[in-house]
Amino acid sequence: KEILEKYHDLFTMKWEGVAGNIRVPSQAEWEQLLTNCSVFLFYGMERFMSHILLNRLVAMNIPKCHLIILLDLMRSKQSHQRITKSDIHKSCLRIAIERPTETAVLLSLTGVRSIIANQWYTTLQENAERLEILSESLLNIGRTTGQTVHILQK
Repeated sequence: KEILEKYHDLFTMKWEGVAGNIRVPSQAEWEQLLTNCSVFLFYGMERFMSHILLNRLVAMNIPKCHLIILLDLMRSKQSHQRITKSDIHKSCLRIAIERPTETAVLLSLTGVRSIIANQWYTTLQENAERLEILSESLLNIGRTTGQTVHILQK
């Protein structure tokens, strides 16, 4: 919410989505947000792909989406328990497809042009810092995604 308020005058008036932890978006909402965006930001617990139906994602066409930012792979005791229960019902192949590299490949095949994503699990604080750096660099300063990723790597 702080990020939305801080950058409200720049671009955030046009932002759509689901914010907070009140409810989980439906599959239809995920699809609508992904197909109608030029930039998609996911900031959430565990793996992004654990929130989306794989068969629906691979059938999507998302050429209007220039950038997807996945600030996922945050873990709490509750999220770890939830994902562990969910993974019991998945094949090893399905779980493997939810890994960061495989997720990027799938999103690329649907038409997404650029993807910024975590490669390993992280803390809530570290992802909050990444979101602040991304927002400042991309929205306020106007750096390119490449320049911004370079800053994040430092």
